[in-house]
Amino acid sequence: MIKFQKLRFKNFLSTGNTFTEIDFINSPTTLVVGHNGAGKSTMLDALSFGLFGKPHRKISKNQLVNSINGKGSLVEVEFSVGSQQYKIVRGIKPNKFEIWQGGNMINQNSHAKEYQQVLEKNILKLTHKSFHQIVVLGSSSFVPFMQLSGGARREVIEDLLDINVFSKMNALLKEKMSILKDEIQSAGHNLEMCKTKINAQKKYLRDLNAVNTAYRKEKEDKIVEISAEIQELQERNTKLSADIEERQPPLLTNIEELAVKSKELTEYMSSFKTQIKALVKESKFFEENEVCPSCDQDISQEIRDEKVALAKKKAEALNETMTMAKEKDADYKSLQESYDAMSEAIRNWQNELNNNNQTISRLQNNISSIQSELSAKQGETGDLENANRELEKLREQELTLTEGKFKLNEQMAYNTVNYELLKDTGIKTKIIKQYIPVINQLTNQYLQILDFFVHFDLDESFQETIRSRHRDAFTYDSFSEGEKQRIDLSLLFTWRQIAKMKNSVATNLLILDETFDSSLDDDGVDNLMKIINSLGEDTHVFVISHKGELEDAQFDRRLEFVKEKNFSKMKEAA
Repeated sequence: MIKFQKLRFKNFLSTGNTFTEIDFINSPTTLVVGHNGAGKSTMLDALSFGLFGKPHRKISKNQLVNSINGKGSLVEVEFSVGSQQYKIVRGIKPNKFEIWQGGNMINQNSHAKEYQQVLEKNILKLTHKSFHQIVVLGSSSFVPFMQLSGGARREVIEDLLDINVFSKMNALLKEKMSILKDEIQSAGHNLEMCKTKINAQKKYLRDLNAVNTAYRKEKEDKIVEISAEIQELQERNTKLSADIEERQPPLLTNIEELAVKSKELTEYMSSFKTQIKALVKESKFFEENEVCPSCDQDISQEIRDEKVALAKKKAEALNETMTMAKEKDADYKSLQESYDAMSEAIRNWQNELNNNNQTISRLQNNISSIQSELSAKQGETGDLENANRELEKLREQELTLTEGKFKLNEQMAYNTVNYELLKDTGIKTKIIKQYIPVINQLTNQYLQILDFFVHFDLDESFQETIRSRHRDAFTYDSFSEGEKQRIDLSLLFTWRQIAKMKNSVATNLLILDETFDSSLDDDGVDNLMKIINSLGEDTHVFVISHKGELEDAQFDRRLEFVKEKNFSKMKEAA
C-alpha cells in the first residue's frame, strides 16, 4: 500500500519562494477552501507533477514556474510503500529529478524517461492514468473511467489487478517468435541448399566414370567458372538477405508504431474539434440567453460576459493545441515518406535477390547440362574416393541441419501456445472474469448509497449496460451530469476497494476536487459524506471546495488558501 505522508512545493504556479507544506496523514478528513484562483487545486498539480512529471490540469511545464519569481520551482513528495520510505524531489529552472529511498538517492545513470519508469513500475506500480482513477476525482482535466476508450479502460483495470505483467511478457515473447521465425526460414533455406548439393554430388559421381581426362578438364573448368559466378551471386544474395533481415523488421515496427501514433493524433485532433464545438455552443448560449431555460432565473450580463470570455479563452488555447497537432501530423507524414523510400529500396533488393536466384537456377541448369555431357563420355573414372567423402560430409551436414530445424519448430510450437495464453483473450481474460462480478457488485452498492437506483453492469470488454428499475437499458451518456457524477464516484470508490483487495495500487489518499461544487444536489452531498466517513482510519480524504453550504463540522481539519500580494498562501484553522 502506498501511504502518502507529505507534500511540499514552492515557486510552483501561484505560490512564492516559501514552501507550502501539506501533511496528508494529519487527519482523516480535510476541507480545502478558498476563492477562485486562490490556489486550492495547486496541491493537485504539485502532487501529480512530483510523482509523474506532469500536472493534474492541462498546463505546460514552463507555465508551472511562478511567473513573478521565474525560477526555483520545486516539489517534494514523501510516502512509504510497506516498510520502505521514499522521497521524490522534482524541480524546474533548474531541472531536477531525484528519487530517495531510506535517505539514499537511487542511481541516476539512466535517462530521465527510464528513471521515471523505475518510479512508476518498480516503486509506485501506478501510472498517471491510474492515479487519476484511484486517488483523484476532479472537475478540471480529469477524464472519468466511463469516458475512457476501451483500451484505456483495460489499462486501468490491468493496473488495478496487477496483471499488466502478462502484456509485457507477451510483447517479449512476440519479439522472440519473430526472431525464431527468421531462424526457421534460414534453417530451411540452408537445408534445401544442402539437399541440392547432395543431388548434384550424386549426379557427379554417376557421371564421373564416363569422362576422359581432356574432355573432363575442359568441362570441369567450365563448371568451375560457372560455379564461381554462382558463388558471386550467392554472396551478393547473402548480403542482400542480411540487409533485408536487418532493416525490414525494424522498418515494419516503425511503420506500425507511426500508424498507431498517427491514429492517436487523429483522435486527439478530433477530440479538440469536439471541445471547440462545445465551447462555441456554450458561448452562443450565454450570448443569446438572458434567462436560464432550466430554472427560469435571470443570467446577469456580468456572468454572461464572463462565461463568453472564458469560452473564447479556452477556444484560443484549444486552437493553439490544434495548430501544434497539425505540425506533429506534418512531421508524421514526412516520416512516412522516409519509410516509404526505405520500403521501396527493400523491394528493389528483393527483386534483385529474385533475379539473382533465377540466374543461379539457370547457371545450375548449365552445370547439370555439362555434367550430362560428361556422363555421356566414357573416360577416366576420376577421384571417386574424394567425391564419396564429400558426399558423406554433405549427408552429415543434412542430418545436423534437419535436427536443428526440428528443434526450432518445436520451440516455435511451444512459444505459440504461450503466446495464445498471454494474449488479451487468454490468462488475463480469465482473471478479469473473476473480478467483473465483484466490480459490478461494489459499484451497485455505492450507487444505492448515493440514492441512484439503477443496475450497473460492466462486461469483459469493459462496455457498460445500465438498467433502470423498469429494466430499460441505458448507457453512461444517457444520463444527466449529476447522474454521471454518481456513476463516476461509485467507480472511483470501487477501484479503491479492488486495489485494497489486490494490494496492487492501494493508497491512503483520496482527493475530491470541486466534486461537491458541480452536479451533486444536497442529498448527493450528504450521501457522499456517508461514504467518505465509512472509508476507515487508513484513508485520508481531502475535499477541495468553494461551496459555502459545506460545514466545517463535517470535517476534522480545514485548510484555506488565500492570495496575499499576488502569492497563494495556505492557512490552517485552529
